[in-house]
Amino acid sequence: MNVNDQELFVQKIRAKYQVKETTGLDALKQLDKKVQRPANLFAVIFGSIAALIMGSGMSLVMTDIAEYIGISNPMVLGIVIGVLGMILLLLNHPIYKGILRARRKKYANEIFALSDQLMKG
Repeated sequence: MNVNDQELFVQKIRAKYQVKETTGLDALKQLDKKVQRPANLFAVIFGSIAALIMGSGMSLVMTDIAEYIGISNPMVLGIVIGVLGMILLLLNHPIYKGILRARRKKYANEIFALSDQLMKG
């Protein structure tokens, strides 16, 4: 390793440990993440649960799992559970949009004030 490579390597390691100054732009990015994170988290968790519900209904209809758990006519129950999962999946996006809209409304004044401050310099 030559001297230039060593210096570059040392600078990379040193940069990891330096205290970084937060700028207004960093604060604006953090605030934007704070607005979006709960809506995104809800959408992922709710969507995953709804997909599992839909998949459970499909499994009852298409496999022999109903025999093992003692369900004599799995077709109707499987269709009902699958359709319920589909309805929940369809509701996921409007609920996500509602949460995001409410969060944006709640933090709009802070974001506008911070962005105006950054644009004015």
